[in-house]
Amino acid sequence: MSTDPAETLATFANPAPQRDFLIHMEIPEFTCLCPKTGQPDFATLILDYIPESRCVELKSLKLYIWSFRNVGCFHEDVSNRILDDLVGATEPRYMQLTARFYVRGGIFTTVVAEHRKPGWTPPTRVQLGDFERQSNTRG
Repeated sequence: MSTDPAETLATFANPAPQRDFLIHMEIPEFTCLCPKTGQPDFATLILDYIPESRCVELKSLKLYIWSFRNVGCFHEDVSNRILDDLVGATEPRYMQLTARFYVRGGIFTTVVAEHRKPGWTPPTRVQLGDFERQSNTRG
């Protein structure tokens, strides 16, 4: 696999398709260009998803993210474009992309874009807080 920026996303088979599980990724080195000034924009991308049958391969994700370095795009556009491309490649049950852009003109911008597979609802979450506190106090 090349180390040049690429617009394609590779995937692999979900190792546990029978279960909902969360994949969380933080990408602290996202860069693109302001379409008005040509100056660089910097962001941390936070990707959370529950896969269906495919997961995104990390090296291809890194090269895909690098492909935006010299592209002029508004924060709202690039965030939704990245989500659309990831959804198209993986067809997840659920995916959320949070893009936290660093300050420009005295303003921080955060864009949150979300996809849900039609008909999918998250299972009821089990809270173990009381059990964990009780377990930690026993000697």
